[in-house]
Amino acid sequence: MNLQKEYYLENSRVLLKPLVIEDISKLANIAINEPDLWNYTLNKLNSEKKLTTYITKVITERENGISYAFSVFDKQNQTYAGSTRIYDINSVHKTCSIGYTWYGKSFQGTGLNKNCKYLLFKFAFEELLMERIQFRADKNNTRSINAIKSLGCKEEGILRSNMYKPDGTRRDSIVLSILKNEWISSERKKLNDKIEASY
Repeated sequence: MNLQKEYYLENSRVLLKPLVIEDISKLANIAINEPDLWNYTLNKLNSEKKLTTYITKVITERENGISYAFSVFDKQNQTYAGSTRIYDINSVHKTCSIGYTWYGKSFQGTGLNKNCKYLLFKFAFEELLMERIQFRADKNNTRSINAIKSLGCKEEGILRSNMYKPDGTRRDSIVLSILKNEWISSERKKLNDKIEASY
C-alpha cells in the first residue's frame, strides 16, 4: 500500500477522502458539540486543540506508513459526517484494522456506516489484497459491537484489561474480524443488499 497516494473511495452515498489539516474546520462542530461521541473512545476530541493534535498525529502516521485516515463526506446531505481509519497495516501478513470511526449523531443509523465500510472492505480486500480485517471495541459499547457484527464480522474474543481509557481506568476490548474469503464468497453481497434496501 502506497500511503503517499491520495485514495478517494466513493459511491452514490458517501465520499471518503484522505484526512488533511483543513478538515479541522469541517469536523470541529461535531467533535466539540457532541460529547457523547467520546464515551467509549480512546481519544476525546472535544476541543479544537485536541482535534488539531489528533489530525496532525494522523497525518504523521500516514507519512510514516502506519495508518491511513479518511474524512467522511455524506453526499446525500452534502456535509461532513466524521472520520474513519485503516491502521495496523501489515503488508507481510496482509492484515489491517479498521477503526477510530466517529460520526455525528444525525448520521448514525442512517446507513452511512454500512456504505463507508463497504467501500473500505472492497478497498482493503480487492485493491490492497489484505486477507484479514480486524476491529476492536470497548466490550461495553453495545451499539458499535452490533454495528460491526451487522457488517458480517465475527466475534473472536475479549482482550482483558488491554488498554487505558481517557479517565485512567482500564478497558476490556472485544475483537471481531472478517476474512477475505468470507467477503468474496458471501458477505460482500449481503452488505451490498443491505445498502440497496436502505435507499
